[in-house]
Amino acid sequence: AGMAVQVTVLPSPRCLFDDPVQIRVSGLLPQQAVTLRASLEDESGELFQAHARYRAESSGELDLSRSQALGGSYSGVEPMGLLWSLKSKAPYKRLAKRNVLTPFCVDFEVYEGHGDMSRLLGKCTNERWFLGEGVKRISVREGRLKATLFLPPGPGPFPGLIDLYGSGGGLVEYRASLLASRGFVTLALAYMAFEDLPAMPEILELGYFEEAVNFLQKQQQVKDTGIGVLGLSKGADLALSMATFLPGVKAAVSISGIGFNSFIPLRGDGFTVPPHPYDLGRVKTSDESGLVDFSDILDDHRDPATWDCQIPMERSSAKFLFLSGLDDTNWKSDLCCRDAVQRLQRYGREVEFCSYPGAGHLLEPPYLPLCQASIHKVFGVFVSWGGQWREHAKAQEDAWHRIQAFFRRHL
Repeated sequence: AGMAVQVTVLPSPRCLFDDPVQIRVSGLLPQQAVTLRASLEDESGELFQAHARYRAESSGELDLSRSQALGGSYSGVEPMGLLWSLKSKAPYKRLAKRNVLTPFCVDFEVYEGHGDMSRLLGKCTNERWFLGEGVKRISVREGRLKATLFLPPGPGPFPGLIDLYGSGGGLVEYRASLLASRGFVTLALAYMAFEDLPAMPEILELGYFEEAVNFLQKQQQVKDTGIGVLGLSKGADLALSMATFLPGVKAAVSISGIGFNSFIPLRGDGFTVPPHPYDLGRVKTSDESGLVDFSDILDDHRDPATWDCQIPMERSSAKFLFLSGLDDTNWKSDLCCRDAVQRLQRYGREVEFCSYPGAGHLLEPPYLPLCQASIHKVFGVFVSWGGQWREHAKAQEDAWHRIQAFFRRHL
């Protein structure tokens, strides 16, 4: 083959996790059949892999931004397919970054032929970081707060965001660190199942979330145009509640959320929002897979008996963005979102809404592969989240751009 086969990642082999890259192979024979494989080992040693079969162009080049994959983990022209289709050997694993100070390293390898992948022709490594150059990570244990603050480099001022994950609890930092890398001062906030915070609190205090808003407003790099909040799942209804009850919050993004308080009562100053009624007797467990489907446990949100659990968002002057997947098998987030959006529109409130066909519950930053099911850290069962690979990947890219544009516009 004369010259050696080279695999290149452009513009640089080192990038942020949410950066698209161009993967190119040179030095192949014209029309040569090859298989590309991506491998990533997460922090617990779990191996995630994807592969796709290609044919070189007549120039002996292969460029994933224009070459068609002929099968494998995906097919067609998918410049980032090798990343979003990564899958673990063991079923029901979720790829998530625990320590944002280290990158995920993805190995791209080219093998000869469309068969047994016994002959390696070339390889390279793509370092994908969650913390941009100069972003500071500061652990926050002030008052009751358990959080991590991420500061972009430079004096700012930057828009300030609070980032909330779902009922799995813990202190989840990777989305917050990426947002800080994109120019937002971001506070990742834990509210359950972390350190001495209970796995399933009897009640959540609005005052705790208010402390977070006040803390963020005091940071000198934060713009004084109000705070933004984004949340996934249970974190989404908390984001909506904060935008409703805390005047400092001016913009809220609900990702796979519902328009009412879920699972845990929320106590404010002189009032409590009860949780939406649910019945665990309606949980369905699949005989073949053992996966648990929670999608029917909530009482019908159109029943007036459930309306005291609604978050009265129409009272808020904040701006709202709702994002949901039509293939969310965790709960009917799309139906609930539509109702919430209609309610806000009836009251003349400004609201944006995007629902994604084929997307599941776990809408994450782009290029994190779809997780159709995984263990729920608090409930200890394998939960089905839904989603189709390609559609979910496209939804994550679009949602990520929408979230940033929304906060830039309103903060």
